[in-house]
Order: sequence, then C-alpha cells, then structure tokens
Amino acid sequence: MTRFWPRRTFLAATGGTALALGLASTPLLRPEAAAAGGTPRTESGEEFTALRAKWRTLILGEGFSPTAEPFRSRLTDLGATATQLRSSMAPATGSLWPDLVFDDPEPDTDQESYSFSGNMASSYGRLNTMAQAYCQQGTGLTGNAGLGTDILTGLDHLYAQVYNESRTRYGNWYSWQIGAPQALLDVCVLIYDQLSATRLANYAKAVDHFVPDSAVSSYTGTSTGANRVDLCRVLALRGVVGDDPAKIALARDALSPVFPYVTGGDGLYTDGSFIQHTTVPYTGSYGSVMLGGLGMLFALLAGSSWAVTDADRQIVFDAVENAWAPFLYNGLVMDGVSGRAISRGISASDARSIQQDDHLRGHPILASIVLLGQGASAAENTRWRGLVKGWMQRDYYSPPMNDPALGLTGLARLKGVQDDTAVSAIAEPTGHRLFTNMSRATHRRPGWAASISMADRRITYYETGNGENLRGWHTGSGMLYWWGDTYGNGQYSDAFWPTVDPYRLPGITASRKALADAAGGDWGASLPDVNWVGGATDGQRAAIGQYLKGLQSTLLAKKSWFCLDDAIVCLGAGIKCSDGTAVESTVENRNLGPTGSTTFTVDGTTKPLTYPWSETLTGATWAHIGGHGGYVFPGGATVKAQREARDGRWSTINKGSSTTTLNRKYLTMWVDHGTNPVNASYAYTLLPGATAALTSARAADTGWLQILANTDNQQGVSVPSLGFTGVNFWFGGTVGTLTASAPCAVMISERSDGTAVVCVSDPMRMQTDLTLTWNRAVASVTAKPATVTGATTGASLRLTFGDLSGTAGVTQKVTVKLG
Repeated sequence: MTRFWPRRTFLAATGGTALALGLASTPLLRPEAAAAGGTPRTESGEEFTALRAKWRTLILGEGFSPTAEPFRSRLTDLGATATQLRSSMAPATGSLWPDLVFDDPEPDTDQESYSFSGNMASSYGRLNTMAQAYCQQGTGLTGNAGLGTDILTGLDHLYAQVYNESRTRYGNWYSWQIGAPQALLDVCVLIYDQLSATRLANYAKAVDHFVPDSAVSSYTGTSTGANRVDLCRVLALRGVVGDDPAKIALARDALSPVFPYVTGGDGLYTDGSFIQHTTVPYTGSYGSVMLGGLGMLFALLAGSSWAVTDADRQIVFDAVENAWAPFLYNGLVMDGVSGRAISRGISASDARSIQQDDHLRGHPILASIVLLGQGASAAENTRWRGLVKGWMQRDYYSPPMNDPALGLTGLARLKGVQDDTAVSAIAEPTGHRLFTNMSRATHRRPGWAASISMADRRITYYETGNGENLRGWHTGSGMLYWWGDTYGNGQYSDAFWPTVDPYRLPGITASRKALADAAGGDWGASLPDVNWVGGATDGQRAAIGQYLKGLQSTLLAKKSWFCLDDAIVCLGAGIKCSDGTAVESTVENRNLGPTGSTTFTVDGTTKPLTYPWSETLTGATWAHIGGHGGYVFPGGATVKAQREARDGRWSTINKGSSTTTLNRKYLTMWVDHGTNPVNASYAYTLLPGATAALTSARAADTGWLQILANTDNQQGVSVPSLGFTGVNFWFGGTVGTLTASAPCAVMISERSDGTAVVCVSDPMRMQTDLTLTWNRAVASVTAKPATVTGATTGASLRLTFGDLSGTAGVTQKVTVKLG
C-alpha cells in the first residue's frame, strides 16, 4: 500500500506559514544576475513573464492594505518567523536546519526514512516562508539583500545535498513529487530575478528527475484526485519557471481525468460524494486540496495559450454546491469527511505549528470557493460569494478573519467578500442529503445540522496511516455528529479527538473489546463485509440504516436513523456479540469544554454538577443537557450517565503531534447491552436545541411517535402529525401499512394537499425486482421513475420495481394522489 505524507506535518514545519500563504505582492528588487552566480540568461517570452506575475499574485495575494488589520499583524509575524528561520539556518551535511535532518545513509526504521524525506520537503517550505518575507511589504525584511543571499544559499545547499537529478528518492513519495517541488518552484517564482540561468537549469533538472512526465501518464495510484491536481501544479510551474510550453500543456491536459464523475474509487460522484485513497470519504481534506489546487490552476492559465477549456470542468463548478457546501456549516467542514486529518494537533517537532480543527479546515475551502468563482459563471460566482459571506458571518466560534492558519491570500479573498456590500449573505439551507457512494448523510433543519458516518464493503471503517488517527476505529460505526446555529460549534473543535473515549463516540454501537492502535491496517484497508448501508430520502426527511459489523469484533447490529423536522429518531436492534466484553450504544458524549458547567436534567430532576459523577437512570423517559438539546426515551429506558474529566494527548492518536496533556469535561449517556448480548436493542429521539420544557412535552406526547418495528428483520416508525412513515426492511416482510418483497428502505411523506411522496431505495444494490405494497387508498400515480415497471392504485398502492441493482442505492421517488 502506498504511503502518504500528512500534509499538515509538511506545512507545519514551514514555520506556521503554509506553502500557499498569500501575501500582498510588491516589486522585487532585481540585483544583477551575475551577482547571484552563474551565467546571464536570456529573457523569456512575454507570456511566461505574465504567468510568473500571475502566480506571484496567486500565492502572495492582492487587494489589501499591509497597514490594516489583520494583515499588518500577519506581516509582522511573517517577518519575525523569517528572521528566526534565517538565524537558525545552519547548512551542514544532511541538513539545512539542525532540527530538520534529511539524510542518513542507514536509517534505523522505515518511519525514520519517511521523517527524513518530510524534513527535506519542510526545508524547502521554510525557504518559501523566507522568500515571502523578502517579497512582501511590512515584514521588516522587504528586499533585504542578506535575506536574499541566505535564500539562495539554502536552495544551493538542498540541491547539492539531496534534491538533484542524481539522487534516488527515499521515504515518502509525496515529499519528493509534491511537497518539495511545489515549495521550490514557488520560491523560484518569488525570487526569479535573482536566479541565474545555471540555478534555474539545475532546479529544473531536479524537478524533472523526481516528477517526470510519466507521473501523469495514467490516472492510477498516487496520481488521482487531489494528488493528480498537485502533480499538475508542479508540472505547470515547472513550465512557467523554465519557459517550457510542453510542460504547461501536459499539466493542463493531465487535469482532464480529474473532472468526470466516477463510479468507483477516487474522485467525484454524481451524488456529491468525494473519495480519495479508494475507500475514504475525503471532501474536507483531500477534497479541499483538490478544490484549492484547481482554483489556482484555472486562474493561472485563464487567458493564456494554455487555458483550461475542457467542458467537463463544469463538473467541478457544480460540485461546489453538490459536494462541498453540504458539509460546510457555519464555517466548519464536518469531520466525517476529513479522514485522518481529524487527529492532527500541534506538531511535536515544531511549536509554531497550529492545531487543525473542523473550522480551520473549513476556512480554506471558503477561500477556494471565492477563487474558483472567478472562473465560473456570473450567477455561480454571485451565489457562491453569498454562501461564503453567510458562513463567515455565522462562524461565531472561530471567525475566519481571526484564523491563525489561514494564509493572507485566503484572508484577502474572504475580506473582499466581507466588505462587498453588493453581496447578501445566504442562510444555511434546510434539507437532507444522502451520499450513498460514501456512506454519509447530512440533515439540516432551522437552527441545527447533523451528519451520520457509516461503513460498508466500499467505504472503510476509518483511515489511519503515517502514525495518524490511531484510534479512529469506530468513527464509521454510526457516529452521529450535530451542531447548533449559535451553540455547540466547538463540540469537535475543542480537543475532542484526543480526549474523548474512542469507544463511546456519539451515536455508535461498539464492543468494549480493546483494539490496538491502527487496528485494521493503514490507508482504509479494513472494510466491513456488509451491503445494507444507505436509505431513502425525499430531500427533506429520511430513513437511514446501517448493518453494522464491528471492526475486529464479532459485533453485529442493525441501526436506523429517521431524520425529521425537529428530531432524529434512533433505533438499534439485533445487537449481538461474543467478544467477552460489554457492548454499548452511545446516546451522547458531549464535550463540555474545560469547565463543564452545564446542567443535566432527567425527568425533571437536575443531576449533580460534579466530576466525576455517574448514575444508572432506570426507567428514564427524557433527559436534557442545558444549552444543547434534549433526548426522549420512548416508553422509558435504562440509561447510564456520567460526568467525566478526561485527560488526553494529541500524540496518543497522532505520533507526530504534541505530548502536552489536555483535559476536557464530558457528559455521556449510553445504553449498556451487557457482555455478549444476544438480541439487544435501543430507542431514543434526539432533539437538537430543544429546551427542557419542550423535551418534557415531547416525552409526554406518547402519540407523537409510533415505533412500528425494532427487530433484526425490520425497523420502522410513524409520526402521524407529520404524515411520515419510514421503514428499513433488512429482510422482506410487513411493517404497519407497508409490505416489501425484499430488503429495501422506504420513506413516505403525506402532504396536506392530498398527495404523498413514496421514496424507495435498494441500499444493497442487489435487487433485480421488488414489490412494495402500501395499505392506503391511492387514487393515482402522478410521477414515477423508469425503474417502476408497474403501479396499481385503489384501496392500496402496489408498486413493482425492475432492476435496482444499478441505481447505486439512490432513492426512487413516486408521487401519488391519495384516495
């Protein structure tokens, strides 16, 4: 399996200024080429000169005042960082900085070899930071001759020692083909007028050696999705720096395989899914890299002889709202589509690095959308700027303009949107999105949003690799995330991942069987042998289900979520396990921050506000967490609850991160199914944002929810006041008014206008025929898809479906007029 160097590890080592840290450009002082060494070169053509100027603007930014905040402070910090890097640079055999050793003839371990290659790429990243400080106003180092000389010294040293055409690469491919050459070529653009022809030729030979044209000859392996876009960036800049039109043309043409929808493996799917590393939902991490990289390359080549004109690039524009926007909420990008990036804390080797979180991963996506909009239609650009403005305004937890990790390029783009009085902020939408191709779902209602993470034979339980995300074992076991509009936006941002109990993630069912770090294998290697994962939705409500098999466990369970107007009904059944350990279904595990001063009420009684505290809640009908929301247990349930202060370290879940001990307070509720359960179950309703009074009233209204079935064969509910019926048929059978001949998901919404929408899907992707009967008077069928081969109306509705195996689990909607 190919290894991938974590992007954060590389960027963090650059001194807190990421490779694409954008800074307002200023004229570069041009010393004589002879002063830089080597022989004078001939001037390049005007078009190459224009491309270099454009790339400078793209990586340095424009449209902001260096004396205005937050730019003034950022520029000052950049100068201070560059000064520190300059003073600590000490060229020696095997290193350019003492803390970034990149060469050892006999590395002790494979991991050490990977570290060396990462240090090499990080060394180029530091030179990039110094070059930015040299080019920018307000850093205190603008045009500093000594700094310019030091940058050249560093480039020469790295070329002579490690990154040259005679060297064989070691460690991680990413460092040699993306990390190092991207930083090197950026520096070449920034100080182009200082580089002699000899230097340029040498650096070009090095890049050509490690990133030959063959790197993009086939759309496979490490040359797909975000990685392919990164490789194309290297090739394009190699052409721009070296006046090579063939390289630029190759880069442009090699982007084309990224655009079309895919039906398997890496890339964008028609339902909005984005996969990288074959089995990992990655919209929020690799997807962000791809979106940003495409935006920059589209902008670089626009109006040139190499403009990207492939008609399929519209697929990328469509994906802004189809693939990325559904996972953005109040400025954050949901962790369920960020893979192993969720485990990245402050680097253990570089205190200047910045901890990542869902907000800090979301902000670059906002900036990338603004950039991409410049090449989209006027209508798309206007709408996207409205979306971005709304996300920015609502991000009270981590305002983008205060983001310490966002480069000034991104800040400048976002500031432009913020100050644009012609742009009106667009509110968060309501509705449900089911991403069948990556086993994810998002549910948005006024005032809150939620997402569900699952796993099946195509989508991994979780991804680990390079010592990252070592305990993400159960994140695909039905984890239910949720956020409020004005509360809870730091739930997963505030040291959640290093301090939470990884066996009690909210929403999951899991065995307490101890798992080893990185259990299941690297790069999403472990896939559950299950087919029934998915559901049916009308775009507003949904019936979602997951047949769960535990990771390295005998655990089996059927889990369902019925996503409604102000609630999510959660059912579990057929829960069995023979691991010899307890099995639990976690109702909630709320991160209450360092203080944990939040009330907890059960059936009208406020529980102690002490740590630690625990209690078995026997016969509980409802519970409420102050300032967060409510939980209803239909018919009463035995639930365990506790307050717990948990210590954790980022290094425990990510080997490259800080060893500093953190502490967070948690309020946890779970159903204890006991050791080796045989046929256990649970049922509860989540009410995000509900008050204690509303939660109590919902519990008292025993007619609001009818649980039609909660067994190993079927799970279903009815909410008469909403006209909602949802059933997950794990096997064919009859539940309430519905009868299915085979496994399927069914969701029905009856409307006040006398119509109903019947939604049916085949999550297993195996049904070649299916008959569904609804024992309800139906006058006529007014709309149906081609998969419906027969429809009988009257005292009941009988729908016959043909081959559904090729529908990829997508919902088939039938509209009827009720009798």
